Amino acid sequence: MAKMLLVEDNEMNRDMLSRRLLRRGYELVIAVDGAEGVAVAQAELPDVVLMDMSLPVMDGWEATRKLKAEEATRGIPVIALTAHAMSGDRDKAIEAGCDDYDTKPVEFDRLLAKIEALLAPRG
Repeated sequence: MAKMLLVEDNEMNRDMLSRRLLRRGYELVIAVDGAEGVAVAQAELPDVVLMDMSLPVMDGWEATRKLKAEEATRGIPVIALTAHAMSGDRDKAIEAGCDDYDTKPVEFDRLLAKIEALLAPRG
């Protein structure tokens, strides 16, 4: 099954998402801030990244820009996870390099469909 990097600083969100993803058979690596997320992505080369946008140390916007600027991580799909559901936030996520966008609280089936759609082209 696919390897996923979850970059999330909120312990409750991290716990809920990680348990549900593991139950679905995904291999999971976790980071708790943007800088750690970039380092883990570079080391682990996951198949997809779930990136919280409001992170300490380095926010998700900057972490995504760094991943998309590096040759080794450029092709890894990134899904922005944010409580900001304002008009224009999806565009901001796409501009930062995210491949998709989902709002919090996470509706798991919707998020899972987005993950599977991004993984499908990779086989």
